[in-house]
Amino acid sequence: MIPVVDPPADEPLPDESRLTHSATLRRLLYEALAGLGLDPGDVYRRVYQHRRVAVPSQDNRLDHDNAPLFWQALPEITGDPDVGLHLGEVMPPRLLDVVGYLLLASRDLRQALESFVRFQHILSGGLVAQLRVEGEQACLVIDINYLGVASLRQQMECVALLFSKLLALVTDGEFHLSGLHFRHAQPRQLAEHKRLFGLQPLFDQAHDALLFPAALLQRPSRTANLELHALLSDYAQRQLDGLEENQLLGRLRYLLGVRLASGDCSLAACARELGLSTSALQRALAAQGSSLRQVREVVRQGRALELLRGGASVLEVARGCGFAELSPFYRAFRRWHGDTPERYRARLEADGRA
Repeated sequence: MIPVVDPPADEPLPDESRLTHSATLRRLLYEALAGLGLDPGDVYRRVYQHRRVAVPSQDNRLDHDNAPLFWQALPEITGDPDVGLHLGEVMPPRLLDVVGYLLLASRDLRQALESFVRFQHILSGGLVAQLRVEGEQACLVIDINYLGVASLRQQMECVALLFSKLLALVTDGEFHLSGLHFRHAQPRQLAEHKRLFGLQPLFDQAHDALLFPAALLQRPSRTANLELHALLSDYAQRQLDGLEENQLLGRLRYLLGVRLASGDCSLAACARELGLSTSALQRALAAQGSSLRQVREVVRQGRALELLRGGASVLEVARGCGFAELSPFYRAFRRWHGDTPERYRARLEADGRA
């Protein structure tokens, strides 16, 4: 079972929501920044001037939640309000780790996209990609979630353009968009969007998504190699299995952290976001001796301590933990710590002065 343990007053809960992404993505950005005539090293130094830029771990992974600061600071540093689009424009459709090679070895575009969805977390633990087909239209959802940060305009516009180019490579140039959805608000100017995507995207949508004719899914690949695809799939599965922080419990904790304050944290909603049926998610959690309620309890407890330490009011803490009213929050907090939030914070402050 996942324990709900009250940590010592001076120790935070373990960071069980940490996700990672491939360092390959940073290399692509370095190359693209140079392609725009910028000094990548200088850009990164200016973005992270007050923070240390993490060195890739031995398995070539980086902390997922370091990315928002980069994308949020980039327009001001570069003086380009459409810098995400322009980065995507100069990025070649480079194969991304083993997932890219799987795309090329796939039988057709459907198998390529199904392989991407299956192994997406090799690229990024924050990806919530799904392939949906309704009638004559297919939709590739490419949401990337971050704790406490909404969808990042510059990142998603860059990713959408890069994916469009990569899928065109896989289909020998036949892939084309019939629509494009973004979760972020509409920018003031759309000329660059129309030039680079060939259409006007829709903004403030439920998902970041590429829409295209479903008939393209049956398009055979000239680079198909089913024996190689099987070998690559086995390798990718071993690699995915080794990413403990990106496996089900880690991704569920992270998803709940993203959705606690204002999202749907029900079993059905979480299963849908994770690409599982509700029964499959229940079975997977039960196999690890847990349940959605227990995982949500751990995430709420961690968020409460984080907000209390940050000086938030009790009402703000309650809302940040997903409680619509104070009374159930107080009951939960007493269950976690045997005291009220006010007295618990006073103890924290007294320990800090000692």
